[in-house]
Amino acid sequence: MYLKAFSIYMKHITIILLTIIFHLVMPEFTNAEELIELQTRPGVTQKFILIKPDKPILSVILFAGGHGSLDLSSDDAGKLVIGWGKNNFLVRSRDLLASHGFMVAVVDAPSDHKEEDGMLYGFRSSQEHVTDIEHVIDYLKKQANIPVWLIGTSRGTESAAHIAIHTEKKINGLVLTSSMAEENDKGTPVTNMAIDQITIPTLVVANEDDDCWLTPPSGAKEIARLLINSPKVEVIYFSGGDEPISKNPCRALTYHGFLGIEEQVVSAIAKWIKK
Repeated sequence: MYLKAFSIYMKHITIILLTIIFHLVMPEFTNAEELIELQTRPGVTQKFILIKPDKPILSVILFAGGHGSLDLSSDDAGKLVIGWGKNNFLVRSRDLLASHGFMVAVVDAPSDHKEEDGMLYGFRSSQEHVTDIEHVIDYLKKQANIPVWLIGTSRGTESAAHIAIHTEKKINGLVLTSSMAEENDKGTPVTNMAIDQITIPTLVVANEDDDCWLTPPSGAKEIARLLINSPKVEVIYFSGGDEPISKNPCRALTYHGFLGIEEQVVSAIAKWIKK
């Protein structure tokens, strides 16, 4: 009994130490962050984190996975507070993307989808979602008239792909990472969407060691095969990373979330977008 209790204690200590190390090795933010809130539909607001370099070369809108409700706010000192999802691959890598000269917008769930389910069960593939993000696109264009790309990870790929298909705004490209490719009751896999209607360059990124059953690495090639009208499609596979911290293989601090290889993955994405 004592050995079992000691084993559990040491496991908890290991997780805590790994989490501390993770935050220590991640770079500090080099650009100031703002919390922006827009009125997008009657009685509905859309919040997002904005990182604006001095001379941005293009804009990227980032869609986190899961229910997508980051619960963004500011504390009494005006500092950004992320209530959920701070470990999500794109959320924790936002400064890395900004370091490549990208103006970054990390979107929250809108105010009418802040409940526990957030953007699950159909909202990511709704016209309301498109409308909300079109307001974000307009805002970014007013900040700088530069190309706009959509980047999604995990369940956020549902948002990015759906908006790429249905928006009337000009989008210059799409990046899908750890893409949803299997049937599930919480949303629509990218492979079931009308992605043959996507007519912009699309990069699909996966980790060969991703064990999440919803985002199998093989799904990346299937998505690429279906993108028949995209002028340029490429699949980039990575492998490995740090030992997973999360037990659930679909969580962010695992191979699914590119733990430990964030800089490598972001650099490859940035290089592909720029060229």
